[in-house]
Amino acid sequence: MVNVPAAVAALVAAVLIGFAALAMTGGEFGIAGVSFLSASIVIYLRERFFVAH
Repeated sequence: MVNVPAAVAALVAAVLIGFAALAMTGGEFGIAGVSFLSASIVIYLRERFFVAH
């Protein structure tokens, strides 16, 4: 069975990393940094609450 909340969190993290990469290429390093930080927090929350260990 697919863990839907974990899959959605992974998708959100991937989108945030992609957005950060685009922001870096555009020279918006502050926005890129916040996006990378947000992706890191989403990954942490995914592993902490949505993935069974």
